[in-house]
Amino acid sequence: MSSRNSQANKAAARERLRAEREAQAKKDKVRRQVIVAGAVLAGLGLIGVVSYAVVQANQPDHWEKAAKAELVKPKNTEGEDGTTVVIGKPDAKKTLELYEDSRCPACAGFEQAAGEQIKKDVDAGKYKLQYFGATFIDNAVKGEGSKNALSALGAALNVSPQAFLDYKAALYSKEQHPEETVDSFAKDEYLLKVADTVPALKGNAEFKKAVEDGTYDRWAMDMSKAFNKSGVTGTPTLKMDGKKIDTPQTAELFTAAIDKALQG
Repeated sequence: MSSRNSQANKAAARERLRAEREAQAKKDKVRRQVIVAGAVLAGLGLIGVVSYAVVQANQPDHWEKAAKAELVKPKNTEGEDGTTVVIGKPDAKKTLELYEDSRCPACAGFEQAAGEQIKKDVDAGKYKLQYFGATFIDNAVKGEGSKNALSALGAALNVSPQAFLDYKAALYSKEQHPEETVDSFAKDEYLLKVADTVPALKGNAEFKKAVEDGTYDRWAMDMSKAFNKSGVTGTPTLKMDGKKIDTPQTAELFTAAIDKALQG
């Protein structure tokens, strides 16, 4: 091979190497740009996710919104905000105040023992019953069941006082009342399932719609505020015309305590 051809081949080889290096350099540059762009987009995406989460966390939840919603008062209530719930014969001279939280296990035990006797006494005109609904267990063990059940009780009260008492008894029944830490009452489906055991509520389209729409959610929040202002700190609590009485856990002891309070 002549020296001229050898030099030409070497020059061509160097040119190929240079072209290959330039092409590789361009590929490396593009790859770096893609990586940087991807990192920027990922960062922006993360910022967006975090920003969205922060905004959502600062949004009022359903019950905070309900507290400011338009008030719809159930029928069979009294007072400007409808939180005075008194059931019984108008000529009954005494009033038994009953303070309960729907998720309260002690309330369930009391209702199972004395609830039927209370209804008999109220029907007989022995005293009127004034109900105060609480929701503090939702804060204590977290959840929404106390508020949701109270709203559903408002829907039952809108049907009739008897429907309210029967539904309250059903919610507290041994078969239907969940453990305190199990938030079954937060689910409308469960509340409606319990309502199907109450003749006045079973198949009642107006009641069902009120529960599902949260018609009485604002009322439940106002009722909870009324309980908080009462000075009562635990449930169940009984008062006869404002004077606290013991909360017995049998019908017989309940009757004895009530008879004593009626004489006082």
